[in-house]
Amino acid sequence: MAPSPDAEALLDLAQDKIVVLDAAGWFEYANAAVERLLGYAPDELVGTCVFDYVHPADTAAVRECFDRVVEADDELVEQATYRFQHADDSWVWLESRVSNARRPEIDGYVVTSRDVTERKRLADRRRESERRLRQLSENTSDALWMYTSDWEELLFINSAYEDIWGMSPDELRADPTKFMAAVHPEDREAVRHEMERLSAGEPAELECRVNADRDYQRWVWIQATPVTVDGEVTRIVGFTRDITDRRRRTRQMQVLDRQLRHNLRNDMNVIMGRTEAAREADADVDAHLDTIERTAGRIVDAAEKQRAIIDVLEAGAVHEPVAFAAAVRKTVEHVADAHPAATVEYDLPASVTVSAVPQIVGGVRELVENAIEHTTHPSPTVTVTLTADEDVAELSVADEAPPIPEREYASLTEDYEDDALLHSSGLGLWLAYWTVDLSDGRLTFETDDDGNVVTMHLPRHAG
Repeated sequence: MAPSPDAEALLDLAQDKIVVLDAAGWFEYANAAVERLLGYAPDELVGTCVFDYVHPADTAAVRECFDRVVEADDELVEQATYRFQHADDSWVWLESRVSNARRPEIDGYVVTSRDVTERKRLADRRRESERRLRQLSENTSDALWMYTSDWEELLFINSAYEDIWGMSPDELRADPTKFMAAVHPEDREAVRHEMERLSAGEPAELECRVNADRDYQRWVWIQATPVTVDGEVTRIVGFTRDITDRRRRTRQMQVLDRQLRHNLRNDMNVIMGRTEAAREADADVDAHLDTIERTAGRIVDAAEKQRAIIDVLEAGAVHEPVAFAAAVRKTVEHVADAHPAATVEYDLPASVTVSAVPQIVGGVRELVENAIEHTTHPSPTVTVTLTADEDVAELSVADEAPPIPEREYASLTEDYEDDALLHSSGLGLWLAYWTVDLSDGRLTFETDDDGNVVTMHLPRHAG
């Protein structure tokens, strides 16, 4: 039954398309809005089937929606968004509500629709932007994040977070403040200070150490900006970038420069002093010449080690499977042959493979040679032991030398001012340290009056 003329006039003034369909989806009535929205005169639609105008890709979903309303025993309202063919053959996105409300004056199913083409276009554009953002965020090595201004709710985090911080995004979502546990205890106060600045509306940045799983050896640069609405901070967005390699390179260059200036200055002072004494025809000229020769040899040795260190640093942290047990055995035997007065004992398994930089073998050689050369015993004994579990291989070099000064091995992992007291006595430990560090391993020291034990802790090769 068609609406009364007065009601029809009112319906024609409506901005939304209003139609009445029978149970098969045929138009029984259409208001004037169909011409404005779709280009059809109302009479053109009456007597035709609505599904003939629905985009083929949307037809099944629209028909299912309509059938649910038709077949429902109780009153039901369903909603669908789909494309409807315009009279000019273009496609218009409609959002429709269909009802089976029982009204004696309406013999059919009322469908009200509005044009949502522009809204859909904007939504599609937004989704495309979000897709590109997700693609960007998942293909960057930086951790991107967004918090509420009170730091109580995490609004966004990408997958790079886990590799940098050592904590999964799911853990952080469950407890948005848990990231603080991954910050080095000595750096937490500085992080809290920058968080307060951000909440107060000031941009912030800092460098700190993170990732407890890696003993907080990962350095990061954090930069963040507050987002304000009407002068009030509503969100905080930022990124975290791993700068471990950059800081490592800077520190390595500082150490090399420090060592070069320190060692050259000391050794050249010895050479010049002895040369002056020899020039004055000292009776013991041979002794001066011997000292000059030894000192010159130290300079050459230091230059060779510095060259080796530079080679290691330039190669970078490129890991490969290293047959470590076999390489250690060969290295130990070579060092033992070069020092016949020393006894080099070793206890090695038949096979252990580690994931390391290929120069790790040079680091082993430095540890064994240092153990021999720095002892005061005329016939020193050095013991090399290799053990391994499923994840880590440990190579220990034990000697009978005087205890290594704490300042020498502490300087490997701590930042010191450029003070002569803090220079290592040689570059051997530095070469060993950097080969281990670049292999994502650790170098540890145990010292007492009976000698030293220096241990390389290296990751096993997963293969």
